[in-house]
Amino acid sequence: MITGKITANREAIIELEVIGSNQRREKVEAVIDTGFNGYLTLPNNLIRYLNLQRAGSRHVTLGDGNVVVLDVYLAMVLWHGQQREVLALQADSGPLIGMSMLYGNRVMLEVIGDGDVTIVSLL
Repeated sequence: MITGKITANREAIIELEVIGSNQRREKVEAVIDTGFNGYLTLPNNLIRYLNLQRAGSRHVTLGDGNVVVLDVYLAMVLWHGQQREVLALQADSGPLIGMSMLYGNRVMLEVIGDGDVTIVSLL
């Protein structure tokens, strides 16, 4: 089970550990974004620090309808205590968790101040 909290800004946040190709590990606070169908976004400074391997680029439609090209990187994350390889988009914002990462899980949100976020594997 993965747990987190609802912030004062009404964002659902979980802590996620990202492992780089250089075996560096970094814990980040990631916002759950159900409007994002990918796995993960990470900022450029973290991608460089973890020495993530570039895997190409993708055209991405943002929430405002604009289409941009973002670089894609291979990242390893700890998910339910297991290492899982995912594709991470480089983005200017902080880390986001998307629906591909959440697929196969039950997500429960207590959307109140300091409410609980719980992610339980269904597989």
